Amino acid sequence: MEESICGVDCCSECGRKEDCGGCRKTDGHPFGGTCIAAESIRQGGMEALGQLKHTLIAEFNALGIPGLQVDDLNLLIGSYVNLEYPLANGQSVKLLEDNRVYLGNQIEIPGKERCYGIVADDAYLLVCDYKCGGTEPRIICYRKRGF
Repeated sequence: MEESICGVDCCSECGRKEDCGGCRKTDGHPFGGTCIAAESIRQGGMEALGQLKHTLIAEFNALGIPGLQVDDLNLLIGSYVNLEYPLANGQSVKLLEDNRVYLGNQIEIPGKERCYGIVADDAYLLVCDYKCGGTEPRIICYRKRGF
């Protein structure tokens, strides 16, 4: 039997399976948090997940950020993509939850040594850029969805 709810084979590639518990075993609450794919499928099946991905891709592309062209989104655990962003006042902030599973991607910026990191859930879109390995991250856009 497949271990995931959405059909993505996360478990065979995950080095944190023991921490996670597995999608089906936790009823879509891996790492003790929530998974955007499992929530979407619960509400409307696989078609709802496909529609959500399509909508999120359109929302990212509508931001008009130079060099940002989103074609696909992947499931990403928050602890992997939850970078610490320096603020103008000298403090730092993390914008995501480590135990949530989001939809996102990494997109190389043409002609630059930086990449865009994009992450979304049911409420927010986050676009940042960073150097190799997630160093020197900067917030490009963090906004509530449905604009």
